[in-house]
Amino acid sequence: MGLTGWMHNYTYTPLFLGLMLLPLTMICWWRDVIRESTFLGYHTSFVTSGLRMGMVLFIISEICFFFGFFWAFFHSSLAPSPEIGCSWPPAGITPLNPFAVPLLNTAILLASGISVTWAHHSLLNGNRCYTVMSLFITCILGAYFTLLQAMEYYDAPFTIADSVYGSIFFVATGFHGLHVIIGTIFLTTNLFRTYAYHFTPQGHFGFEAGAWYWHFVDVVWIFLYLSIYWWGS
Repeated sequence: MGLTGWMHNYTYTPLFLGLMLLPLTMICWWRDVIRESTFLGYHTSFVTSGLRMGMVLFIISEICFFFGFFWAFFHSSLAPSPEIGCSWPPAGITPLNPFAVPLLNTAILLASGISVTWAHHSLLNGNRCYTVMSLFITCILGAYFTLLQAMEYYDAPFTIADSVYGSIFFVATGFHGLHVIIGTIFLTTNLFRTYAYHFTPQGHFGFEAGAWYWHFVDVVWIFLYLSIYWWGS
């Protein structure tokens, strides 16, 4: 309701209230989950199994979410309509160079996937120093990716209103960027939890869930790069 009111210039109050209540709710919820798992011992093997299945189902739902964007892209690009000049990219659209910032972002995300895997193996081996260091590197790479994508958006020669190409490009890459921000927050939280001795080699599902989510973000970006940036250009 807040977003709808803001988009139609009705009022900003519900949007501001929602933006304040949502982080507060998440922080309190996650605080309780951390307390239950780390200090109260409520996360038994049965509970952890349920959490694992929940995370798997969540990632599957995210795959379906992005599948819709890829469907829209290939539906529009493989058979361009006369309204966009029967060509792809549409007439008048200058696509971004796939071998500039997009290729750099690909290298950054792949490197972050390696570093988060390094952190996971270090945690399994009980090497806390390497775990903290590699997880910190992953968070920095995630933040750097977001910064580069924001600069790419700022310098893009087209907007979200420029035909179906602009709509698909900014919606698909924008939602992926949002997932990168969420994943960076996820891993940063795990970094503080690792520093506070919340994880052990035997019990660290919160870390595993963050690593799974980050690998999912990596894989989605590879498909985005190959299809929208490289082939679509």
